[in-house]
Amino acid sequence: MQGYLADRFRQALAALPDLPEGFDPQAVAVTFEAPNNPAHGDLATNVALQLAKPLRRAPRQVAEQLVMKLASQGVIDNRRVATLEVAGPGFINVRLASAYLSEAVAEILQRGNAFGRTDAGAGKTAIVEYVSANPTGPLTVGHGRNAVLGDTFANLLGWTGWQVTREYYFNNAGRQMRILGQSVKARVEELLNPDTPLKTVDLGAGEEVDVPESFPEDGYVGEYIIDIARQVLDANGPSVLERPDEFFQQAAEQAIFADIERTMGRLGIHMDTYFNEHSLYENGAVWAVLDRLKEKDLAYEQEGAWWFRTGQLGKVITDQHGSRAVDTVLVKSSGEPTYRLPDIAYHLDKLARGFDLVLDVFGADHIATYPDVLRGIEALGEDAKRIDVVIYQFVTLVRGGEPFKMSTRKARYVTLDELMDEVGADVTRFFFLMRSPNTHLEFDLDLAKEASEKNPVFYLQYAHARICSILRKAKEVGVTTDGANLSLLTHESEQGLMKELLRLPEAVQQAADLREPHRLANYLRDAATAFSAFYRDCRIIGEEAALAAARLALADAARLVLKNGLTVLGISAPEQM
Repeated sequence: MQGYLADRFRQALAALPDLPEGFDPQAVAVTFEAPNNPAHGDLATNVALQLAKPLRRAPRQVAEQLVMKLASQGVIDNRRVATLEVAGPGFINVRLASAYLSEAVAEILQRGNAFGRTDAGAGKTAIVEYVSANPTGPLTVGHGRNAVLGDTFANLLGWTGWQVTREYYFNNAGRQMRILGQSVKARVEELLNPDTPLKTVDLGAGEEVDVPESFPEDGYVGEYIIDIARQVLDANGPSVLERPDEFFQQAAEQAIFADIERTMGRLGIHMDTYFNEHSLYENGAVWAVLDRLKEKDLAYEQEGAWWFRTGQLGKVITDQHGSRAVDTVLVKSSGEPTYRLPDIAYHLDKLARGFDLVLDVFGADHIATYPDVLRGIEALGEDAKRIDVVIYQFVTLVRGGEPFKMSTRKARYVTLDELMDEVGADVTRFFFLMRSPNTHLEFDLDLAKEASEKNPVFYLQYAHARICSILRKAKEVGVTTDGANLSLLTHESEQGLMKELLRLPEAVQQAADLREPHRLANYLRDAATAFSAFYRDCRIIGEEAALAAARLALADAARLVLKNGLTVLGISAPEQM
C-alpha cells in the first residue's frame, strides 16, 4: 500500500501547475507512517512539508493541491483508499477502504507461511558473521546475545529476499590453544594419578581451585576441562600420555566445538560455513595486507613494531590533553600481529567472495577498534561501504531486581546451556531480542519464567495457541472458512486487527533494514493485543454462519501473522500450551 500511495502521490505531484524548472517529481521520496492517534487515519505523510521550500509554496497549500489532484483525476482507487485529509501545517492523512482491508486479509490467507516475505533484497547476497567464539570453552551468556542477534539478522535478510550465508570465524592456533591442550593433559595426568601433587590457583573474588602442579600458567580451570580429560582417557587409555601436546589440543578443540554446535542447535542456530583465521596465515594473506600497506606508505616500523598510519586516515582520540591523531599497532615488537591485521585480511577475503553485504555482529568491546579494520579496507582501495557492523551492548542477569550470578560447574561464568536449562530456548532467544542491540540488556530471570501476559514471549505464544484452539473448536461444531465473505468484517475491532495484520511485511523490512529485531518483537505484541480486542468484542462460535466464517478467517490470518513473525525471530509457535 505504501508503494502504491507513493507512486500515486508522485503522479499527482507531476500534475501540479508551475513546477520549478528542473524539479523531478519522480525523484521525490514519499514516505508514510502510522499516526499515533487512530483518529488521524491509518497512514500519514509529511511530503508536503518537505516540498514547501523547493516548490516555493506554503506546505498546507502543497498538501491541498496534492489531495485535489489525487481526487479530481481519480488517481487513487476508492476501493483502496477511503479518504485523504489535510491536517495541521500540511500533513496528509490517509484512511484505508474496507474493501482494501478485506482483499489484503484474503492475501494473507492465500500466501500463508510466506506472508511477510518481501523481495527487496532479491538478487543480492549477504554474509553474516556471528558467534565466532574460539574453541577454548563452552558458550556463555555473553556469547548468547551475539548468537541470537546474528542468527535473527540472517533470518530477516532471508525474509527480505537476500541470499544469506551464515559464517563462524575462529582461531584454533596460538598460545591460548596450546594452553588449552596443556590444561587437558594435566587433568588426564591427575585422573591417572589421584595422588598427584596439587597447587591452588586464585580465581579472584575469594574463589580458588586446586590443579595439578603440571597445570600451565593461566590454564583453563573450568570443570569442562576435566570432562574432556575423562573423555580422552576413556577413548585412548593410559598410554594417551605418550601422545604429543598437539594431540590434547586437537582433542579439546574437537570436544569444545561439538559442545558449541550442540548449544547453538538448542537455539536453532546452524552455520553454513566455518572460517579458520589460521588459514589466512597459511596462505600469506595476513602478511600480504601488511606489504600492501607498506607499499602505500601507510605502515611504518618503530622500535621493532609495525604501525598503521590511522592518524593520517582520520583516527583521533580525545583526553585531558585535548584531541590528537593516533596511529595503531598492527604487529607487536614480538612479531605477533594484533587482531586488526588478520581481521583486515579476513574482510578482504569476504569482499573477494563477492558478497553485496558483509554483516558483522560485535560486542561493545569492539566499538573503538573495528573502525581501524574499515580504515584498512578503504586504504587498500576496497569498498568498505559493503561492510556493516552491528555493535551490541552486554547482558546482566537479574533475579529479584538484583544482578544475579547463577551457580555453575564450569568456572566463573554462566553458560548459555545453563540459562536455557532454567528458562528454555524460546525465552532465551526472545529476551535477547526484545531490546535494541545498542542498549544494555537486563535479562530478568523471574519474568522469563513467569507464565503470564507480563512475559512477552509467553503472551505471544499463548495468543497463537489460543487461536489454534479456536480453530479446533470451530471445526468440531462445523464452522469453517469456506467461502468466507471478508467484507462482513466492519466492527471497529475487526478493522483494527485487519490493519495491524497488514503491517507484518513492513515490520520485517524495517527490522532488517535498521538491524533492529526488537521492532518486529514489538509489532507482534501489537498484533496479539489487537487480536485480544477482536476476540473480546467479536464472537465467532455461535454467531450467524456467514459472519462466523468471516471472523474465523480473520482469526486464522492472525494465527499466520503471529506464526510467521515468531518464525523470523527463531521462536516456536506452539499450537497448545
